[in-house]
Amino acid sequence: MKALFTSSLPRWVLSASLCLGLLTSPAGAQQQPTPDSQMPEGSNPQPEQMIPSPPDLAASSWVLMDATTGQLLVNHNGDQRLPPASLTKMMTAYIVEQEIERGNIHDDDMVSVSENAWRTGGSRMFIREGTQVSVKNLLHGVVIQSGNDASVALSEYIAGSESAFADLMNQQAQRMGMKNSHFMNPTGLPHEQHYSSAHDLAILARHIIEDYPDHYKVYSQKYFTYNDIRQPNRNRLLWRDPDVDGLKTGHTEAAGFCLVASAKKQDTRLIAVVMGTQSDEARAAETQRLLNYGFRFYQTRKLYDAGSVLNQARVWGGAQDTVRLGVQHEVSMTVPRGSADNLTARLNIPETLHAPIQAGQQIGTLEIKSGDEVLGQEPLVALEGVKEGSIFKRVWDSIVLFVTGLFN
Repeated sequence: MKALFTSSLPRWVLSASLCLGLLTSPAGAQQQPTPDSQMPEGSNPQPEQMIPSPPDLAASSWVLMDATTGQLLVNHNGDQRLPPASLTKMMTAYIVEQEIERGNIHDDDMVSVSENAWRTGGSRMFIREGTQVSVKNLLHGVVIQSGNDASVALSEYIAGSESAFADLMNQQAQRMGMKNSHFMNPTGLPHEQHYSSAHDLAILARHIIEDYPDHYKVYSQKYFTYNDIRQPNRNRLLWRDPDVDGLKTGHTEAAGFCLVASAKKQDTRLIAVVMGTQSDEARAAETQRLLNYGFRFYQTRKLYDAGSVLNQARVWGGAQDTVRLGVQHEVSMTVPRGSADNLTARLNIPETLHAPIQAGQQIGTLEIKSGDEVLGQEPLVALEGVKEGSIFKRVWDSIVLFVTGLFN
């Protein structure tokens, strides 16, 4: 990998050279961007590996997302609004998990089963009216058994009614940036104003995996027994592919057979969403094809460790003259196999920085590019604080900055 720095940026942007000595990584870490001057003389970028077109699936809509960055590797009608059927329950479960993490409810809370929950049709956990069931068991019933009755019971416990819970679902969808989703119930039972998209459901799946990893383990369980009734997880890929560890199936006449699945191989985690296939077998087979394509032709590379120092920038009016800039979190990118060495990096930094600066304050951006295409951006932050200097230091720096500006 090499770093790309241009001189044609506007005045408010400084294309800063990376100092090779400032880039540190533990043994075995992936190569990080280095300045052009550090490349061997006469070296040329490696030709990018050729990648075939993604598979054409027997489905209405599908996407393949890199779970690390959220970038879409494959997108076919990904923003088309479609009935999501029981894929809806991913949002139901997410809100339950969120309420547990916030301490508003607990795993061992006992939920009274209403007649409304008991009478809910479709797939069921087989809870009985008038009984009490723990939040933990109901959540398992939602995720593993796809129980509509369990979904309604939890929605009533958290929000008082299905409609009030649907309002929470829509608020959460908006916060996540799900632009083509609207929920009318916690189950996914048909309603003309109840819809989502493959892209939105991939976004939701990514949040489930990242935000509540302990709860995500439930999605990999193959069976759950309640009331002496043992039901299997409807996600066939849990039996067929050892790399698959979730998420959810869905089916109604209007939606067809749908599946959201996630799998991880080494450092690469992918999320596949396939909507509108013709059978239970078809949704599993088509989703497997999509995952196989992603793992065959893409890989995730770590570019920077959390806390990596990428630049020392001049600070005016500060107790110290420079500040170390870098990234707070690990920076990874999923790219076509064999193309990682052709990535370029650029730091966009304001031309002048003035004290005080807080540790963690965003100063600019780090751009990762492949050719002219920007693959991703990360905040460039101050890795340390810089206090204001003495009055003499501030006045002197102002004079120096003024004189420098005259020559520029």
